Amino acid sequence: MTSKLFLVKCCLLFLFASMLFMNVVYCQEVHDHDHDHTLETSHSNHTHTEEVSEVHAHDHDHDHSLETDHSNHTHAGEVSGVHVEEASGHAHSHVSCEVDPNAEYFMPMRVGALFIILATSAVGILGPIILHRIRPHQKGSVRDWILTAGKFFGTGVILATAFIHMLPEALERFDSECIGEGWHSYHAFGGLFCLLASFALQIVELAALTNLDNIAKKNLAAAQLAKGEVGEKGMENEKEIEHVHDHHGIHDDGHVHSAGFLENDQAIRNISTLVLELGILMHSIIIGITLGTTDNDEFTVLLIALVFHQFFEGIALGTRINDLDCKSWKKPLLMSFFFICTTPIGVAIGIGVRSSLNPPANILAQAILDSLSAGILLYSAYVSLMSIEINHNVGFRKSSWSRKIFCFVCMYLGAALMAVLGTWA
Repeated sequence: MTSKLFLVKCCLLFLFASMLFMNVVYCQEVHDHDHDHTLETSHSNHTHTEEVSEVHAHDHDHDHSLETDHSNHTHAGEVSGVHVEEASGHAHSHVSCEVDPNAEYFMPMRVGALFIILATSAVGILGPIILHRIRPHQKGSVRDWILTAGKFFGTGVILATAFIHMLPEALERFDSECIGEGWHSYHAFGGLFCLLASFALQIVELAALTNLDNIAKKNLAAAQLAKGEVGEKGMENEKEIEHVHDHHGIHDDGHVHSAGFLENDQAIRNISTLVLELGILMHSIIIGITLGTTDNDEFTVLLIALVFHQFFEGIALGTRINDLDCKSWKKPLLMSFFFICTTPIGVAIGIGVRSSLNPPANILAQAILDSLSAGILLYSAYVSLMSIEINHNVGFRKSSWSRKIFCFVCMYLGAALMAVLGTWA
């Protein structure tokens, strides 16, 4: 378990270190580009002034006709118009990449939004957890139907969040004119970072499963030594367990038991849920910063959209935390606390850095984080949620058609609602 957690932490540290390194390099490129552009503009203005002076001196020495003077005047007007248009276009491009200091920004509204999102996130994630843990419930009861609806609704929410909210926004930000030209040399950076995140998760999961296999074999050998059963019988038992592991014995409750040990199965589900929460938290930081830096004109619409966004994501994560089957409240509450606080922290960061925000670096950081988050959620949705809960779940395949239709409708409804929210957030 320690090796598994160490691998997860190393991968996360590597991703964040890479992001910070790219931001530093990019900021240096922006500084050098601005310096070179200033020198070129100064040289161009100096040359243009000399040329104009020579033209005026020539006109003074030689008396041209009125027709020639009129032609020169017309040409000068055209050239002047071109320079004005170029200057206007350059100024417009520059302003679009900077925070408008004169824009309306009502601070009490931002502080209130922080607490609104805090409360909404708490209701969304704690609702399913409390409903699941208040007392035991039987399959087929009203509470079981509600929790099942929340679970499949959450699967649709997670999938739509990756496809509609994260990946398109990442691609749009990578296409922004505010970031360095080097990022425009390749048109698929968003998909590339998404792909790398998925590959990284696959490696982490494989390493964790390998570690669990080794632990299972060591536990088996220790048990056999304690009972004095080492020998031919012990080898047969080990081969039998390996055979069970290779075929992934799947029970009616849909849980895959690696090497026949419930502890291993629980550890695998813990990894999947932690990875899922990581992807959601990364995205929550981004939308919090966006809300904290948004002007009054777009703030209200964005706040309403994010309230529903956080509520639906809370339901999705809360139903998955229930699958951890923890005996105490400590771990579910701790995971809920991180989700509840992440977006408000992002809002607070946005409020604090708005006046000194570096838009190019901010856009680039958001693009990279959105791409990585999309890869995490896509991998989690398809591999850990849809595949295990539906395709490879014997209990689901044997369930009635009415229950199957109900689950699919809930999943599609969650995806549809998040798709609609994509219009505003």
